[in-house]
Amino acid sequence: MARDWQELTKLTQGAPITVERVRLEGTDIAVEGSFELPPLARLPAEDQVFVMAFVRGHGSIKEMERVFGVSYPTIKNRLNSLADRFQLVEVVPAESHSQVLDELESGEINVNEAIDRMSR
Repeated sequence: MARDWQELTKLTQGAPITVERVRLEGTDIAVEGSFELPPLARLPAEDQVFVMAFVRGHGSIKEMERVFGVSYPTIKNRLNSLADRFQLVEVVPAESHSQVLDELESGEINVNEAIDRMSR
């Protein structure tokens, strides 16, 4: 599978790839349309290997220095370069039930509002 991906990467020479058909393995279920590859899959193979090594090393720059035999600034620059290629995904933490119950108890919200907020 990795070899196929490397061949495809060589063939496309970095041009964007659009997937038009996806099939669930072992079934006749398929979805057709126009799908972009996820951001990590759009990275060149060497950057994908770098990201996988970073994750396997639990985000340790020291481990990355050891694996790739390069200095801290080199690893940091590579990570910054990779980070610049991705849009920030903002994650909004879920509201805690205890916070909603506190607001209900203090009269800041009514029962219907509390039920609505706790069911999100």
